[in-house]
Amino acid sequence: MEHQNTIKSKITVSGKGLHSGNNINVSLLPAEANTGIIFRRIDIESKPTIPALIDYVTDTSRGTTIEKDGIRVSTLEHLMASLHYFNIDNVIIELDSNEIPILDGSARIWVEKIKEVGVQQLIAKKYYYSIKNPISFKDEKNQIEITAMPYDGFKVDITIDYNSSVLGVQTMSIDSLDSFEKDIAPCRTFVFLHEIEQLFKLNLIKGGDLDNALIFVEHTLKQEQIDYLAKVFDKNPQHIKVEKGTLNNVEKRFDNEPARHKLLDFIGDIYLLGVNLKGHFILKRPGHYANTEFAKLIKQVIMEKMTGSPYYDPNKEPVFTINDIKNLLPHRFPMLLVDKIIEVGDDYVIGVKNVTGNEDFFNGHFPQEPIMPGVLIVEAMGQTGGILVLKDYPDPENYTTYFLRIDGVRFRGKVVPGDSLIFRLFLTEPVRRGIVKMKGEAYVGNKLVMEAELMAQVAKTK
Repeated sequence: MEHQNTIKSKITVSGKGLHSGNNINVSLLPAEANTGIIFRRIDIESKPTIPALIDYVTDTSRGTTIEKDGIRVSTLEHLMASLHYFNIDNVIIELDSNEIPILDGSARIWVEKIKEVGVQQLIAKKYYYSIKNPISFKDEKNQIEITAMPYDGFKVDITIDYNSSVLGVQTMSIDSLDSFEKDIAPCRTFVFLHEIEQLFKLNLIKGGDLDNALIFVEHTLKQEQIDYLAKVFDKNPQHIKVEKGTLNNVEKRFDNEPARHKLLDFIGDIYLLGVNLKGHFILKRPGHYANTEFAKLIKQVIMEKMTGSPYYDPNKEPVFTINDIKNLLPHRFPMLLVDKIIEVGDDYVIGVKNVTGNEDFFNGHFPQEPIMPGVLIVEAMGQTGGILVLKDYPDPENYTTYFLRIDGVRFRGKVVPGDSLIFRLFLTEPVRRGIVKMKGEAYVGNKLVMEAELMAQVAKTK
């Protein structure tokens, strides 16, 4: 069982904002399990907070910005990528401005600072979403494509091609985040010289300089361009030079540093999904807009799985057979009310109960017009939810799940002999100290026949 993480102690970093040019102070604070990643603007009297979630992304023009109730935090992708690398699920990030400092244009300093204090494991379980089927985002006009494929890990292949004689076509691949510190974190942001003037007209990159970005130059500079750049970067015109395609001959840390930096941005942006992902991601000319739109597509797929009637293919091999279920649950005939589990994830489960005319309860529950008792439907739902929790225990036979509370029970249709009851349950909160909260639905075909909110406790059998 993998657990959630936070940082062991406070981290403080100061630096200039890329777009505002302001000096900004940022503090990372340890947080309890299930807090998530939260940004807090301490420069505002009410100290408003913004969850680091894809739902709050409002701008991706030259970095990723989240906003809530008119309060913004920008340029957070390098910090988010570093948190992703360290598997940090919970942290409070306090800052006294509206953007994260650009530092050296990479994630290197964030990695160094987090590594200094270390990572603290928490009791709560960490959840993953595994890509089950291909998911793609395409922007044909800009030749952008991002595809996710099933993979038991985090694998990324990236290709960038900006029709540039200086950059050319660049690629980069990783099979996991293990090499992030060495191969990805040091890679700086980059920009083409012809973009500089436009960015300044948009009142951006006031904090940009020749030390925190690679500036690529396609053509020989004219004197007026040299004078303009000297003014912009507060340099002597004689010190503005172009060699090997970069302004002032800033040495690349890797031959394919731009491709690696785009991968860095993706690792940060995708972490705004709010869940840990498993999949193989294939990126062609990605950027912040494409990254965040792609994350929204994944969220849509996750949410769709939790809405509408579950799909049941009786020809498909179950995940857990009745014999597997007997190894997970202590119930036996006539009170074992789940026949098989057809799908299970980190935070949801789908099970089936085949209702036959031979059930004992039909002898006394309206024998002339047999109807399955509602309390037994709730019991069957609870057993299905118990499997979701106990499947992660190495010794489930030593534990039992007990109801603590049942709320919002609604019966919407009769269940009769011959029906196949399909239960779908998903966690509404991560499991805390053995307390489980779930939302459950029961279907016959496409019809919702019962729903409820369940709270249970997993306890060791005496």
